[in-house]
Amino acid sequence: MRFGALKLLLASLAFSTGYSSAVPASDGLAPRTPQDAAPAETAPPEIPEIPELTALNFRSTIEKGYWFVKGYSPTCPHCRRAAPVWKALGEHYLKTPPPNAGLSAPKDNAAGPSFTEVYDFHFADLNCLAYGDLCSELKIEAWPKFIIFKDGEEWDVYKHRAEITAMTQYMEETLDKIKPGSRPDEMPIIPVPKKKKSTTPKEESKEETPKKEAAAAPKGESPKDADVDKKPANADKKDTDADKKLAPKAEEQKPPAKPKLDQDRPNKLGQSVNLDSDSFQKRVMHSRDKWFIKFYAPWCGHCQAMAPAWFELGREMEGKLNIGEVNCDIEKNLCKTIGLRGYPTIYYFQNGEKVEYDGLRGVGDLVDFANQAVNSAVKDVDAESWNEIAKAENFEVAFLYFYDVATTSEDFAALDRLTLNLVGHAPLYKTQDDELAKKYKVYSRPKLMVLRDKKPTFYKVLAPQDIRHYDKVLNWMKSVWLPIVPELSAANSHEIMNRRYVVLGILDRRRQDDFIRAKKELKEAALEFMEQRETEEKNERKELRDKKQLRIEEAEDKNDERALKAAKNQRIQVSEKKEVVFAWVDGIFWERWIRSTYGIDPKEEHERIIINDEATKRYWDITVDNGPITASRSRILETLKAVLSSPPKIVPKSSTGRMESAYIFLTNSGTKILWGFVGTFALLALAFWGRGRIRRRAAGYFRLDGKEGLTSMLSGVAGGKKD
Repeated sequence: MRFGALKLLLASLAFSTGYSSAVPASDGLAPRTPQDAAPAETAPPEIPEIPELTALNFRSTIEKGYWFVKGYSPTCPHCRRAAPVWKALGEHYLKTPPPNAGLSAPKDNAAGPSFTEVYDFHFADLNCLAYGDLCSELKIEAWPKFIIFKDGEEWDVYKHRAEITAMTQYMEETLDKIKPGSRPDEMPIIPVPKKKKSTTPKEESKEETPKKEAAAAPKGESPKDADVDKKPANADKKDTDADKKLAPKAEEQKPPAKPKLDQDRPNKLGQSVNLDSDSFQKRVMHSRDKWFIKFYAPWCGHCQAMAPAWFELGREMEGKLNIGEVNCDIEKNLCKTIGLRGYPTIYYFQNGEKVEYDGLRGVGDLVDFANQAVNSAVKDVDAESWNEIAKAENFEVAFLYFYDVATTSEDFAALDRLTLNLVGHAPLYKTQDDELAKKYKVYSRPKLMVLRDKKPTFYKVLAPQDIRHYDKVLNWMKSVWLPIVPELSAANSHEIMNRRYVVLGILDRRRQDDFIRAKKELKEAALEFMEQRETEEKNERKELRDKKQLRIEEAEDKNDERALKAAKNQRIQVSEKKEVVFAWVDGIFWERWIRSTYGIDPKEEHERIIINDEATKRYWDITVDNGPITASRSRILETLKAVLSSPPKIVPKSSTGRMESAYIFLTNSGTKILWGFVGTFALLALAFWGRGRIRRRAAGYFRLDGKEGLTSMLSGVAGGKKD
């Protein structure tokens, strides 16, 4: 026989090793290899970070292969909620070797093909706040938006909620399209990490235990499966049934089944519903369901621009809130009944009542309002939960209703009715906690309090039934539901500026230290002014009570029953004062408006204070000493006192032209002055008309009547004598 060189070499090596290390065949076990004796630990594969694309490298990066791109904004709340889901999805697929990829088995000691190598599939992020032009070009109108690009062109768009089960199913279907038959029958379960709370070392050791068990288990087995011997392939049916009973729960092995649609669940399909007159009456007005409805016209440009955001809102509110829309070109009578003033108009409906949404129309703003509407029910709190709410970093304003066992159902009904108008402004809570009552010095109930920037203010009532007066309570809530010093924006400008004196700080965010200092001074000035107003009202009320008591005593001394009755019936009413609010505005963002309205350049004058009176279109930008009003609490309060005096001690400036200023002066001066001006103007017009008419009669021609005409006239002029 002829042997090859390689075979001879192998035979000689086998002979030289001898038979002492061989395992007897009678043991029925395979020969023991060095690898079996000491398995080497391999480091886990590094998971690449999801890259952040820019406008410069976007096109060149996605020009080859499949790219799953998330368009987002760092300031978008639902983008932040979707971030851990997106990260978990990307990390799972990038670190998990693809099963059944249809490739040959790897060579010994060689790593198998990676997910990216098999599918040429990548993940990436795109910041639409930084690269808005690029996102507009890609038609990313709502955030977050998930798009798959193939060789640089849009291939598919993910159109469901950013939820891990739905996104995993979408990924499996997409990968199966790229390589048919390469995916497993069962959908993988991807855990989404939750926010970690501070734990003790003991708790941390407990958390690490399952991780160590998982690392020690063979590949493809869970820690529990690693401790159980595998059954032989020819096990009978009884053993199989027994294994099923001992197996973990179904939800740990199989992907969760798609939930069945609940008939009572709102917005079951995650989309905006077209409503006509009949369905509107049945589903909205005559039901207790909550609805967020857009009234629009197809030809309206603003409606067309808002359509993508409204579509995304329907998806985001799936299972939470009913979203609807009414075409006013078709349902003209319905839209007329609602009393629309323009398109689009958005209303939130609850129990047949409505409140108009007047905020911004971006998808983030709409979703925030809708989430507040969903959670608008009055929640009961105790001292612990209320303190957590008040200490939150983003806390601004909240209402708290104190009640006890004697509070009636009418009180609670009036309270629930208020929630409709509070949506989008401030939450309302209720409590019967004695610790909270003691903290805020509440000695009688029911009592309504607002907490603004940690400062409590109470709704003043004379009798328990006063708190059921819906209109009065709501008007008070409207006056205090803004923060003490809110930021002026397009959404709240009308609410802040309307018929009020506004101390407006024009600030520059870029100068961070000066910005923080100026905001603090503005807030301190606002708090000091509020205390001064409270003291003035308290002193005035005390003075009125003293006068009333003096009249009562005088009537009693005179035994004048009529005067006594009149004195007792006299109401103590504090005089109304012009409302003053404090606010600040980003001078750089609103530079054009500030320059055209107040003649101030925010880039040169970084921190300036304006006192504005929108009702009369007047403003003050200097102090009593003719210097600019700077961000100083003493200067602000001194100038404000001079402005509020009657007449103002500082000459105001006008934010409009002369004709408009004259018109505003007349309309704000009362009916007597207005009618007096109209009457004077009418008399002057009549006088000029009469004067012109007399002139035309007298100077039109000579009158020559008979022989006495011109002769008599001339003789009169010559001074001749007439017999």
